[in-house]
Amino acid sequence: MKDSEAIRKGTVEILTEDELKDCLKRKRPMRVKFGADPTVPDIHLGHTVVLQKLKQFQALGHKIIFVIGDFTARIGDPSGRMETRKPLSRKEVLRNARTYQDQIFKILDRKKTRVVFNSAWLDKLISRDIFNLASKYTVARMLERDDFSLRYKKEHPISIHEFLYPLIQGYDSIVLKADVEIGGTDQKFNMLVGRALQKEYGQKPQVVITMPLLEGTDGIRKMSKTYGNYIGISEPPKEIFGKLMSVSDELCLRYWELLTDISPSELAKMKRDLKSGRLHPKEVKKNLALKVVEMYHSKKAAKEAAEEFEEVFKKKKLPHRIQKIKIVKKKIWVVKLLTTSGMVKSSSEARRLIQQGAVTLDGEKITDPEKELIIREGAILKVGKRRFARIVRK
Repeated sequence: MKDSEAIRKGTVEILTEDELKDCLKRKRPMRVKFGADPTVPDIHLGHTVVLQKLKQFQALGHKIIFVIGDFTARIGDPSGRMETRKPLSRKEVLRNARTYQDQIFKILDRKKTRVVFNSAWLDKLISRDIFNLASKYTVARMLERDDFSLRYKKEHPISIHEFLYPLIQGYDSIVLKADVEIGGTDQKFNMLVGRALQKEYGQKPQVVITMPLLEGTDGIRKMSKTYGNYIGISEPPKEIFGKLMSVSDELCLRYWELLTDISPSELAKMKRDLKSGRLHPKEVKKNLALKVVEMYHSKKAAKEAAEEFEEVFKKKKLPHRIQKIKIVKKKIWVVKLLTTSGMVKSSSEARRLIQQGAVTLDGEKITDPEKELIIREGAILKVGKRRFARIVRK
C-alpha cells in the first residue's frame, strides 16, 4: 500500500490530496500538527480516532507535533456550540493537561512526539500582533461557519472572543510551520482558517485532513463526557469491556473500523461472515472489547475483564474483586454513601443515577435521592451495571 493510500484510510476529507502527494515527495519528514484543548481530564475513545492516524504518520516516518491548547482552552472552542463556552481557569487547564501527557503515550511513540503548549507563544502576543492577525480574516467569512451562521440567524449571542478562536488556532500552524493539520470533522473550519493564514504570512498552506467523529455508546451523539456516552481509555478494564459489550451491532463494526488497525479486507470479511451467520454479533463485540482493553491496559487485563463479564452478566455472580466501603454509622444518606465511596464523582451524578433506577442495595432498587439507608454488615451496593461494592462497618 502506498503512503498516500495508507493515510487516506478512515479519513473523511483530505484538502487537498494533490498537495499531500507533493508533501510526500519531499525528502524531509512532514510536520503533522494536532491540537487538543484540555477542557476535561480524560481522553476517551473518540479522541483516539485521530491519535491512531497520528500513530500511522509516525510509522511512516513523519514528525508529530501534539499541541496542548492551554491558552486556547481558556478562550473556549465554539465549534458545534449554540452558546458561549464557560472559560476554564489556568489551574483547571494545567491539571487536565498533565493527564493528557500521560494518556496520549498509550498510543503515540513518546520519542517521536513533540509536545508543545501553545501558551509558549500566544502569551507573548501583544495588542499589535492580535490586531494584525484579526485583519487577515473578515467577519463575512467567519459567518460562513455553520455554527456561527446558525447562532446569528437565531439571534443567539456570539462573543467577539469566539471569532478570535479560529484565528488563534491558525496562528499555531504559522508558528509551527505545519505541513499537515489533522482533526475531527468539527474542526474543518478552524483548520481551513489555518491554511488561509499561512498563505497571508507567506507560508505554504497546510494540508487539512478531517477524521470522522465517533458516535458514543448511545449510537446517536458524538462521544462526549457531557453526554455520558463515552469510554475513557484510562477507565478500569472491566468498565471498558462492559461498555463495549453494550453497544449496538452496527456501532460495533464502526468501532472496529475507527478504533483498531483492522484492514479494509479483514473488515469486509467480518461483515460477510456476520451476514451469512458464520459469525455471531456477540463474538464480534467480545473480540473488539478484548482488543481495545489490551491496547490500553494489557492482554492479562483483557482476559480477566472478559472472565468477570461472563460471571457477572451471564451467571449473575458478583465480581471476583469487589470494592469495600467502610462506614461508621448504621444509617447514611444514599447520596453521601455514593459520593464518599468514590462510586460516583458528584452529588448531581448520584442523584441522576438514583432517579434513573441505576442504584440498588442488596438487590433492592433505590429511587429516592433523599433516602436514609439502614446498612447491614456485608451489604452489596450496585451502581449501574458494572460497579459493585461491599459495605463493611468500621
